[in-house]
Amino acid sequence: MENNNLTFDKLPEAVCELTCKVDRIEQLLLLKSASDADEDNLLTIDQAAKFLNLAKQSIYGKVSRNEIPVLKPAGTKRLYFSKADLLVYLKSGRQKTRDEIKADAGSCLLRKNK
Repeated sequence: MENNNLTFDKLPEAVCELTCKVDRIEQLLLLKSASDADEDNLLTIDQAAKFLNLAKQSIYGKVSRNEIPVLKPAGTKRLYFSKADLLVYLKSGRQKTRDEIKADAGSCLLRKNK
């Protein structure tokens, strides 16, 4: 939506579009911050469990279900975890606030009524 065509009637649509753009910017920033982190900062399973505050068995379960990013060098049984990847994994689980959910629902209803 162009800024010069913005009217009061089009305001909800503009807010929805801005919300989507802010969400995309936030995701890009998360990815950039993770890639800017020290890539050589690898953790063992014990360190990853401590970092995530989970039991080792829970880490193994998440690895087997492909829920968590892991590095496993060929020919070894050892698992390593990138701290940057684990941070992205943690941040991806962020839940929206009630206000954010209400705003999204209102935006969806507006788009559906068109």
